[in-house]
Amino acid sequence: MVKAKAKASKAGTIRVRLFKSQNSCQWKHRLSVKALGLNKLNDVRELKDSPQVRGLINKVSYLVRVEE
Repeated sequence: MVKAKAKASKAGTIRVRLFKSQNSCQWKHRLSVKALGLNKLNDVRELKDSPQVRGLINKVSYLVRVEE
């Protein structure tokens, strides 16, 4: 499994982008993407860098990218 790695910015936030469609993924993974606040392709959210958010990102690492 590929782990998402990125440096935290000054404010302790990370940018997450949905780059792949959720059409053929598991329903639990769709819920994880929704919990991250991502709805459409290329949607970007600034999220607080916490273990809970990192866990969601690692679960759906094949659908999202962490931007610096």
